[in-house]
Amino acid sequence: MNTTPSLPKARDLMQEPPRSPRQRIGDYVILARMADKGRATLNGTNGEYHFNCPLDNMLFGFKGVNGEDVRQVLLSGASDEEVLEWINTHGTPRTPEEIKAWSDEMDRFSFHDVPEKTEWFSEECRNLGLDPSRTTLFEMLEADDRESHKLMMQR
Repeated sequence: MNTTPSLPKARDLMQEPPRSPRQRIGDYVILARMADKGRATLNGTNGEYHFNCPLDNMLFGFKGVNGEDVRQVLLSGASDEEVLEWINTHGTPRTPEEIKAWSDEMDRFSFHDVPEKTEWFSEECRNLGLDPSRTTLFEMLEADDRESHKLMMQR
């Protein structure tokens, strides 16, 4: 008898990028991308993507949950809807208005104006042909996904 738990169905992030951080589940930005990276990490198909990274922790911090607890939810095979339900019922309670306002703010966020991150962000943007002063974090991540996967397909 096989007693090994089955792993959740996951994208192979060595073949395709995770969903955009802009894609919303239950009005939360980052959640879809975080779930893709977490499931791929559990399956060993995350490539260069990292679960429980600073981006994921923006969501975890807003909700007052930790990555290890979310990892356990993903390990259970939870669907996006089940992850959303867990996020909504754990950590800091948030109203739909608070969730939408936070997500809208995150969609506009740029590290260009964060002194300790400006140099890193500007270099990342310039490497992607983007103007750091006019680029959001999500735009930079999407451009990086496109570039990374274009290079992977050329190998």
